[in-house]
Amino acid sequence: MSSLRPRHCAALALACAVPALSCAQTTSTLIVADAAAGERIVVTGSREPIAANRLAGDVVVIDTEQIQASTADSLEDLLRREAGLQLSRNGGPGASAGLFIRGMGVGGTLVLVDGVRVGSATLGQVEFEGLSLGAIERIEVLRGPGSSLYGADGAGGVVQIFTRRGDGRPHASAWLAAGQYGAGEAALSGSGRFGDLDVAASLSHERLDGVSTLRPGDQFGNYNPDKDGSRRTTAQAQLGWRPAEGHRVGLSLLGSKLDARFDASEFLPPDYAQDATPDFHNKLDNQVAALDYRAEWSPAWVTTLRASSQESDLHSGGTQIDQFRTRRDQLDLQATWRPLAGQSLTLAYEGLTEKAHTSAYLDDVKRDNNAVVLAYAGSLGPVLAQIDWRHDDNSAYGSVDTGRLGGSFELAKGWRLRALAGTSFRAPSFNDLYYPGYGVPPDTYPKDVSVGPERGRSVELGVEGRWPGYDLTATVWRNQMRDLIGYQPDAAQCPDDPAYMFGCAANVARARLQGFSFNGGAQWGDWQFRAQLDFVDAKDSDTGARLNRRAAHQASLSADYVMGDWRFGAALLQVGQRPDGGAKLPEETTLDLKARWQFAPQWSLEAKLINATDVDLQPARDYQGLGRQAWLGIRYEL
Repeated sequence: MSSLRPRHCAALALACAVPALSCAQTTSTLIVADAAAGERIVVTGSREPIAANRLAGDVVVIDTEQIQASTADSLEDLLRREAGLQLSRNGGPGASAGLFIRGMGVGGTLVLVDGVRVGSATLGQVEFEGLSLGAIERIEVLRGPGSSLYGADGAGGVVQIFTRRGDGRPHASAWLAAGQYGAGEAALSGSGRFGDLDVAASLSHERLDGVSTLRPGDQFGNYNPDKDGSRRTTAQAQLGWRPAEGHRVGLSLLGSKLDARFDASEFLPPDYAQDATPDFHNKLDNQVAALDYRAEWSPAWVTTLRASSQESDLHSGGTQIDQFRTRRDQLDLQATWRPLAGQSLTLAYEGLTEKAHTSAYLDDVKRDNNAVVLAYAGSLGPVLAQIDWRHDDNSAYGSVDTGRLGGSFELAKGWRLRALAGTSFRAPSFNDLYYPGYGVPPDTYPKDVSVGPERGRSVELGVEGRWPGYDLTATVWRNQMRDLIGYQPDAAQCPDDPAYMFGCAANVARARLQGFSFNGGAQWGDWQFRAQLDFVDAKDSDTGARLNRRAAHQASLSADYVMGDWRFGAALLQVGQRPDGGAKLPEETTLDLKARWQFAPQWSLEAKLINATDVDLQPARDYQGLGRQAWLGIRYEL
């Protein structure tokens, strides 16, 4: 990690000065009581562990059992099935992918891994294809703006990934599977707590020969009939030490390497003719490291300190290779005060430095961001209230203030009404600021022509019901975005510089995002059912046109049946028509089937048939997904 700046050291000293009033349990009495009552404890909706029924926001939790039981082919596919997010992908598994939360662009989805911000600062989005399900223990998804808690890029929502941790008794597992299209998976993991130490580690490898990412006759002539497969290797480790009751020092490491082929063209000298024959590769190396110290000094005081670093290094191309490397170094300091049962006040500081080195930029670039967060969650009479406020000060685009105000009210036993309103923003990427002939550097041109953050205002109203064996959530929402960043073709609206004779990056549009979502589940004896339905109206406010790659509706339905040592399941996913670059992508309905046989106490045999009806999938214009694919795997759990 890079050395800490003086302001970081001062903040660190201030946080360490919180008095050690007394040693206490690892979690507060309130959290323990909620967990004992069967309530899910989540972090993403408030920055601190809290029962999900005390949140005003819409948070979805995907646990280990759901991950293992899913027929999803990747992390991004799992998220759209279980959390209702929409997927855009340039081909099959391993291809470049992005997710839309409530119709927001892919750059409006903030992703955290064990609390660490990840993704490419040059592209301004997360490379989901570089993250493997093999290292993940659970996922929390905040659907709806989260900028007031986590800052830039949470305008659509926040996805927080938690890797394996060594809590509980020693545990080991192994997984080996093979499928059609030259697919294969292998994974090993182990975890456990040994006195004051907890340890967890996992290693996984995935391969796919696949098909050509593009269809013949694509609009840009980039089709190559060769197979565009992928290889991905992921390693993860967590180590924790508890020097005293209620205190833990933790080290978290995650690394992944992806090599994915794709179709494209080169235009090289001397004749600069189009050439689509080379093998194009995206070689992505992702590294995440974090060192944290969490201490509960008393039932009323909890502090967390985290120093982290994340690096994304992409080499992309055929015979000519381009490099895009970004690095984030971050310091997080957080203190939570619980003066009374059901009341909590959190104060946090974040210091972030982002750097980029690419073969496209003339020079290496960097920017610093300092942020202060104040968040309250607690009871105000019969209402459970949430109030968040955040101030970001960025060296590239200035200051931004965001906030949320929400609450929930128990209508009747098992029924809860919640409401939430807030503001959000998405930061311009390094490409928006520095890409030659497109980006507008803020330190070179005046503020009136520079690129500023996208800004949003949102409201939502939801109702939740929970009874033994049943649950449902319904939410209606609206998000107004302005100053959307895009291409400005009018050179007169760009800086007075010959470099922008064909246009530039600018804040060019507004959008209206609104919709309705429903989630429900039921358990009848040996049967389990889950359903999800999303309606999304995402339009350009100036033209009324629907935004690219957003379907007006998406629905998923799953059913599982347990019969002794056997478990059978089916999952249905329907994605509506969506526009893409002047074309209309057709509606798609896919059916997946699965079965598991536990033939010994630690052994199980698993089979699945993905896209059982062999639907012709088109995840983006001119791109193609896989057809019917059968898998067979064996799992060992000790």
